[in-house]
Amino acid sequence: MTSDLNARVATARGVVFDLFHTLTARESEWGPAAWTHEALNVSREAWEEQLFASSRFRLAGKERDHRTVIARMARAIDPAISDATISRAIGIRQLRFADALRNIPVENLRVLEALRCRSIRLGLVSNADCGEIATWSQSPLAALFDGTVFSCEVGHVKPEPEIFVRFLADLGLRADECLYVGDGGSQELQAARALGFTTVMVAGVIRELWPEKIQERTKAFSFEGVVADEVVGGGGFQGAEFVDQRPGSLRGELGLEGDDGATQ
Repeated sequence: MTSDLNARVATARGVVFDLFHTLTARESEWGPAAWTHEALNVSREAWEEQLFASSRFRLAGKERDHRTVIARMARAIDPAISDATISRAIGIRQLRFADALRNIPVENLRVLEALRCRSIRLGLVSNADCGEIATWSQSPLAALFDGTVFSCEVGHVKPEPEIFVRFLADLGLRADECLYVGDGGSQELQAARALGFTTVMVAGVIRELWPEKIQERTKAFSFEGVVADEVVGGGGFQGAEFVDQRPGSLRGELGLEGDDGATQ
């Protein structure tokens, strides 16, 4: 990573993180439970269409009952899915998200601890429905943030600017004083950059799930140049600051090597 970004971290008053696919482990490490689409016996593509393109109602908290949320999305794909199948899928999904929030990679916790040791204020801005964050209070992440904004609790969903503005107002910060770190889903990096954040992409999880989306998401970064070309197979992209999510890499890329947080 360029020394310019290292310097930017050193002078930042705040760093805001996305949650899922940024601070959580790769989904293949979320425990042994089946994927939700497998439990529902629908295609991954159809389920992701519901999750990411057709269900603002759940992310904005317009529907807060987890069973109703899953049943509505499942039956939008296949109206004949049984109640028993939906119940099984809900149980599996709850286990997966509880595991994801509980088993945060140690290295990611150390990044947050190192930033806190520098008196940098930490924020979390996440698109999530009520069921996905039901066990948030039990996550080792929960105590590490100065402010958390979940879409289902505020009625705004990334990339809507209001969700970012809510965090800034809560902590009394300006966007140009902060970095925004995420995987680039929901056009979050474009939205954050438009507001004045320095934007950084964490690529490890989407490399596993959607490698074809990496090039598209590298249009929303704050620095020229390319970092960790091997993540995308070389060649590089312009206008990108690119962070691979491997043990130790996020801490090093943010200029935190040698900073030992309290987490062990």
